[in-house]
Amino acid sequence: MGLFSMGTQMAMYVIFARLIVLFTSMPVHEFAHGWVAHKLGDDTAYYQGRLDFNPLAHLDPFGTILLLFTGFGWAKPVPINPRNFTRKISLRGGVALTAVAGPVANIILAFFTLLLFKILAYFIPMGNAVSIIAQILSLMVSINVSLAVFNLLPIPPLDGYNIVSYFIPAKWEYTIMQYQQYIFLGLMALMMFTNILSGPLNILTGLIYKLLNFATGFVDLIAMML
Repeated sequence: MGLFSMGTQMAMYVIFARLIVLFTSMPVHEFAHGWVAHKLGDDTAYYQGRLDFNPLAHLDPFGTILLLFTGFGWAKPVPINPRNFTRKISLRGGVALTAVAGPVANIILAFFTLLLFKILAYFIPMGNAVSIIAQILSLMVSINVSLAVFNLLPIPPLDGYNIVSYFIPAKWEYTIMQYQQYIFLGLMALMMFTNILSGPLNILTGLIYKLLNFATGFVDLIAMML
């Protein structure tokens, strides 16, 4: 009974953490795309009401359900028009820069969440309420890292593809885009029914965790000196 209760409690924490991510990290991820595009001269996202932190402007129904029940998902892509870029940057370079902004936003959010987690763990007496908050923060770090890693996969229409497409010959890119719907469905099937991608994903996830732990290492040093 105790084990069942603990398992149920943890499941509730996971769902709650995913809900927080849905209403914070997802809008920030999409806002980052629109903000970088805006800085490059494209105001498409602004005029369509997507340069906004309002979750309702960004959440995709299917991507939301997937995130709640699987831990990975997506929001509605922010529209950009590379032909509006006015900065001195190539069209494909601007697309890549706009694409990388989303995963970077998730990693930055993971950094601040991990920072808060460490502050709680080291400097706040660990009562029940603090323990629950710490567990939720830890889950939020994990979910943000997972979202960044998922979106960095070089599969259309994910951000990773828009980054690597900078290096792909234009004729190949056109062919890939013709079949992107089937490629993405294949990715979903691989992730839901096989472990074939777990190796590469775990490697990238581990690297990001090491980076975050290093970046927040000053909190560990302060705690050791006190």
